[in-house]
Amino acid sequence: MWVSLALLLLGALAAVVAPRLVARAQWPEREPVVALWVWQCVVAAVLLCFGLSMTFSAAAAWQLVRGHVFAPAPHAVVEAYALGADEPWAAVLAVILACGGVWTGAKLTQEIHRAHVRRKQRRRELLVRSPRLPGEEPGSEPLVVLEGKRPDAWWLSGAAPQLVITTAALRRLKGRQLDAVLAHEQGHARARHDWLLHCSAALAGGFPQIPVFAAFRDEMHRLVELAADDVASRRFGRLTIALALVELNEDRGVFGPCPTPDAQLPQRVNRLLTPAPRLAPRHRLVLTAAAALVPVVPLLVAFGPGLRALG
Repeated sequence: MWVSLALLLLGALAAVVAPRLVARAQWPEREPVVALWVWQCVVAAVLLCFGLSMTFSAAAAWQLVRGHVFAPAPHAVVEAYALGADEPWAAVLAVILACGGVWTGAKLTQEIHRAHVRRKQRRRELLVRSPRLPGEEPGSEPLVVLEGKRPDAWWLSGAAPQLVITTAALRRLKGRQLDAVLAHEQGHARARHDWLLHCSAALAGGFPQIPVFAAFRDEMHRLVELAADDVASRRFGRLTIALALVELNEDRGVFGPCPTPDAQLPQRVNRLLTPAPRLAPRHRLVLTAAAALVPVVPLLVAFGPGLRALG
């Protein structure tokens, strides 16, 4: 039964330590795509620890579950896990972790539903401000221009994603800046950043006291923007996308001394104007491979006793 406790402790340790380790690193701003991958692997490892701990706790508490989990396993493998019968604390632990899993699924479903409602509402508002012409199919135009005094541009995700931009933004954006904004938003759409934001928001909302989930949500909001900035800068240059960000947000007080909800924009612009060198390809490969191995650790803990028994 020690496997279940070891997995639980490993998950708790990773949930507390991982955000601190990643926060101290200096490379995520230089490689936001790699950082996104690292965060996903860390969160997957934490969830895997809790899920496997629930499975082994349930197997220790109930013979029915044990029979299904270890049905194809030899007797020596079952003995290696030392699953004692009638362990009430194992049942309590399994129920608590199962409730956590159900709560996670419920919060994710709620987050996706809210996003769907918001998207439908914004599309209805867009249809009022920009009615379809006769014969025009819904979502047939990837770019929609709205009359507006405030420079703004945003991406409407969905089956037919669209970039919406105001006439004030068109007057402000010069040269290839509009193309850079479009490339930025397309970077979000192609990488499905909306799913990362939904999952991170659901985990942080469901378990606000777990540090790794709160950090996951905050870092996703920051890193997806950096990654999309890099997509645009590789096609149109860092200066072009930096100037486009300034033109779109200059009138919002973002670059003033008082903090605003978009306080990260000055940092994004500075990053584009004074870029740090990217990591070497070998370094990026090592980070990617090391992150991919993180979810393997709970699997080794879970299956280690069985593998040793078979050996």
